This record gives sequence, C-alpha cells and structure tokens, in this order.
Amino acid sequence: MKKHQNHLKIKEKNMKLSFVIPSYNEEKNIGKCLQSIIKDMKNKKYDIEIIVVNNASTDQTKKIAESFSSVKVVDEQKKGIVWARRAGYLASSGDLIANVDADTILLSGWIDKVYKEFEADKNLVAFSGPFVYYDLPVWMNFFVKIHYLCGYILYLFTHYLFNFGAMLQGGNYVVKRSALEKIGGYNTSISFYGEDADIGRRISKTGHVKFDFKLKILTSGRRLSEEGILRMALRYGINHIWINFFKKPFTMKYKDVRKDN
Repeated sequence: MKKHQNHLKIKEKNMKLSFVIPSYNEEKNIGKCLQSIIKDMKNKKYDIEIIVVNNASTDQTKKIAESFSSVKVVDEQKKGIVWARRAGYLASSGDLIANVDADTILLSGWIDKVYKEFEADKNLVAFSGPFVYYDLPVWMNFFVKIHYLCGYILYLFTHYLFNFGAMLQGGNYVVKRSALEKIGGYNTSISFYGEDADIGRRISKTGHVKFDFKLKILTSGRRLSEEGILRMALRYGINHIWINFFKKPFTMKYKDVRKDN
C-alpha cells in the first residue's frame, strides 16, 4: 500500500493544474477567491499555477490580483466569460485547466479531490461539482439542490438514451488540456448561457465526464437574487437542452449583475 501511495504522489507532482479565473469588476471578490486557492495549496507539493484574466475591468480588480505574488494576470479586452476563459487557457501551461469564477471560494480538500479523480481514472477528461451559495438563505439553497438533482436526472436521460451530453457547472469544472485541444477549445460564439453545456457536449466525445456532488465550491448568489431562482433554473435548464439538441444556446443575451465603475 505504501509503495502505491508513493507512486501516486510522484504522478501528482508531474500533473500540472492551472486555475483560470475570469474577472470583470470583481474587486470585492477576487481577493477572497485567490486566498482560498492559496490556502488549499498550502503544504502540498502539487504543481499549480493561478491565472487571473482581467476582462476589461474598470475597477481595482487587476491591482488586487497583481498584489498576490503567486498569481499571473493577463488582460482580455473583449468582454465575455468565454473570451476570458479562452485567454486564460492560452496563457496557461497546465495539464488540467480549472475553470473557477472570481466570486467562488474553494473549500478545503478541493484540489486533493481533483488530483485524486484524474489520477484514478485515466479516461477522465472533465470533472465538475455543484455550487453552494454562501450568501443565500437555507431555503433557497434547498431549491438549488433540487435544481441540481433535476439536472442530473436530465443528464442521465440524454446521456444514456441519446448517447450525448454531460453535466458541468460553469465556474466549478476542470478539464484535461489534451481533450480541450481535441475539441478545438472554447466556443467564443456563446456569450454566457450554455458555455458549460457546450464544453460538456463536445468533450464527452473524447472520454469520461464526471459530476460529483461532493466537489462543492462556494459562490455568490447575486444573480439568483437579482433575477429570481425559478427564472434562472428554467433559463439554465432550457439552454442546457438547446445546446445538446441544437448545438447553440436558446438565450443569447444576459444581464450583467456587476456594475460598471
């Protein structure tokens, strides 16, 4: 057993993980996000880089990110989540690309779980988990759990009946670089809704995609509060279906819940 554990540790060192964090006017959140990643990295020998993509911010986002010596900051002036993810991916060098958002907070053990899953399953090309909204009441998080359960059932239905699609949560998913290259990278024709479903649909053809309810990440519920939980659940659900059946999102426009400065 000890020999196997040592072998695993050696392989973990050789697999590099790149965090890519799109950030537009996130001066209130980016510091907490980076601190949580650095905290989870502490006393571990993984090969990890952290990349913040300053996506045309007009506030102090870039300055705050640059104050962290272990963080690389790249600029992407073309606004949009997919353009920012793409810019970070192109600037990264990791074997694994962790797509997290600037308002997310890693829970302890998140990095360990990612390495463990990719080392255990050589065919794993994407790994994801749910959001937990730290600033929403318990009853709203309860309905979010129901939404995830319905989404997982929908995923099982489309995957095993129609043999396509996968379940990924944008802002909490890791993809294997080699698989992302095979599918041509990110689809920049998508503005916001369906970007995760599009990656899941295409990357599932290259290997195994896993959604694990234990890979939780904390995030802000500002969009749910602003637009309403039922409306957002329906919007995400419809766009997931549309991407998988018609290869494009149903909803092209989106509301930016962050204010320009």
